[in-house]
Amino acid sequence: MLFLFMSFLSVQSQDIDKYAKKEFIKGTDTLRYRILYPQKYKPNKKYAVITVLHGSGERGNNNTAQLKHGGKLFAADSNRKKIKAIVIFPQCPQGQSWRKMVISKDSGSFTGRKFDMTFNASPTTPSLLVKLLLDSLQTKKQANPKKMYVGGLSMGGFGTFDMLERYPDYFAAAFPICGGGDVEMAKNYAQKVNLWIFHGDQDRAVDVKYSREIYEKLKGLNAKVKYTEYKGVGHDSWNNAFSEKELLDWILFKK
Repeated sequence: MLFLFMSFLSVQSQDIDKYAKKEFIKGTDTLRYRILYPQKYKPNKKYAVITVLHGSGERGNNNTAQLKHGGKLFAADSNRKKIKAIVIFPQCPQGQSWRKMVISKDSGSFTGRKFDMTFNASPTTPSLLVKLLLDSLQTKKQANPKKMYVGGLSMGGFGTFDMLERYPDYFAAAFPICGGGDVEMAKNYAQKVNLWIFHGDQDRAVDVKYSREIYEKLKGLNAKVKYTEYKGVGHDSWNNAFSEKELLDWILFKK
């Protein structure tokens, strides 16, 4: 049993090691990120780019914790052969976030918390750095501007909607997991981005109502949107979402 456990940890480590450690520096600000290049990567070719925004528990400066959820999915050899995309996992520093919002107590909510996600014209520093990093890949002609994809879980789910609200013409598809956004801003990107939203109906950290509300709004705007709600699943619905067999194909066939 010990041998099998150690072998499992070794495989996990090997998957994580496939991601190169990088830093993107702009002025006095630094964004740490991990990047996974396609197999048989060609520097002179423009690739699809998938950006994954982690949750609050993976914040820090070790440039590793952000790979905890989803990292193995994209690093698996079978998936790398299929997706042929650059995959980026940026890391948000402690005390910062992918989106500006106010959290307050709410006795009427299933979670006991209320999230005010009213759009703020000024992005957070980590969010801005992610966008500038993606711009730099396009400038270097490493990224295909028509195949930019973004997704994230929990805090990263909120950050995903923030990216769509802020840059509605930038991404071809998005996969927010157990997050939420400014419902009134949905009209800006409803006709421009393909979405697949995920949430667990027993989430005690982020009320499932936030995903339900934005899904209903997007449907009313005739957006290309899918919504998957997991019955009996709590906040860790990212495990279910990353296990969806169709997820990778769905992302990469959206233009």
